[in-house]
Amino acid sequence: MSAPKKTIRRSLLVASATLTSLALTAGPVLAAPSPSASPSATPPANMSSVGGARLAQAGTQVNLASGVPVLPKDLTARSWIVSDAESGEVLAAHNAHWRLAPASTLKMLFADTVLPKFPSTTEHKVVPSDLAGVGAGSSMVGIKEGETYTVHDLWLGVFLRSGNDAVHVLSAMNDGVKNTVAQMNEHAEELQALDTHVVSPDGYDAEGQVSSAYDLTLFARSGLQKKDFREYCSTVTAKFPGETKKNKKGKKVRGSFEIQNTNRLLSGDSDIDVYQGIAGVKNGNTTNAGATFTGVAERGGKVLLVTVMNPEKNEHNEVYKETAKLFDWGFKAAGKVEPVGELVPPKSAAQPSAQPGATASGEAGGAVGGGGSSAKPVASATAASGSGGMGIALAITGGVLVLLAAGAYLVNRRWPLPDLVRRRR
Repeated sequence: MSAPKKTIRRSLLVASATLTSLALTAGPVLAAPSPSASPSATPPANMSSVGGARLAQAGTQVNLASGVPVLPKDLTARSWIVSDAESGEVLAAHNAHWRLAPASTLKMLFADTVLPKFPSTTEHKVVPSDLAGVGAGSSMVGIKEGETYTVHDLWLGVFLRSGNDAVHVLSAMNDGVKNTVAQMNEHAEELQALDTHVVSPDGYDAEGQVSSAYDLTLFARSGLQKKDFREYCSTVTAKFPGETKKNKKGKKVRGSFEIQNTNRLLSGDSDIDVYQGIAGVKNGNTTNAGATFTGVAERGGKVLLVTVMNPEKNEHNEVYKETAKLFDWGFKAAGKVEPVGELVPPKSAAQPSAQPGATASGEAGGAVGGGGSSAKPVASATAASGSGGMGIALAITGGVLVLLAAGAYLVNRRWPLPDLVRRRR
């Protein structure tokens, strides 16, 4: 595409985004259906148009043209989306705004909301009320009443084992589940994730709890601005504190046990390999939601986000297999395919007071680097203490990208991922 055409397209996108933002102030362009824990077998005729009119349409949305690879033919997910994490361009989508049960992928919103509130070194002794209300059959990391855990431990339990017990303990620290749910819904609105309604902070099936592939991608993109979020979601294995017991000599000792990330594109499995360039983010699976997953991967200088919700094909690890296929397509199509929409910024990002992000742990943004601006990984590093990479080194970007000021952000629609932790073989 010629430079003038690109400039025109960007101008149209900016104008469209501005109009969308104004419309959202008064209310959604299209009325969103009432939240339901049991959505219909087919997507509604009218879905949200946040991010572009094409994304409101049911079915697959993609601009196929000469040089653009065809989409995989064996995709069975109810909903999916492929987007550029940095520019926000949506490369292709299928029922992107269909409101479906999200399962544990909703923990991305939980983390993005609660993670900045507590330093990772904060310690908390678990009391019985902390674990009240954990749903039957929930995934658990193994938290014990009367034991003390650091916030760092708890977040590893959330991201690696999808522990609902860890979510409830952190929610208790955050003035309770009710308060946490209210904050999550408020944060979703700030991110313009208008398909989402939170009932339970852990993603456990609940009446009226819904999200969409589009919204889950917004949660991942926002969370990945935070250093701690990137660390936790990219950790493959870690040591988790066990229960205090008396040894043979009668002395109280507390050991630990290993936990592994259940994201199979990150840890691998018998029927699926670790995906080259994967760096997170979060998976989920419940009776009502089926399998859900949002992943971020980097290859050839491109950082893509893919969300897949509820594949109909009932095969082991199917959600990861379909995600991998969409990643493969996205990396081949990036730079060739015309986008069908965009990931909108948070409401506050368009305000005059918005500034480049801070560098504090758990906060958005990165430091202004003085040693070069290359965004390519140049050095390997180990994961945080007590965690391992399963033979895959963590690579940190050599330079530091800085979040753009509000004015430039509106023009370029760009939200870089500073210091993105990238995984390479």
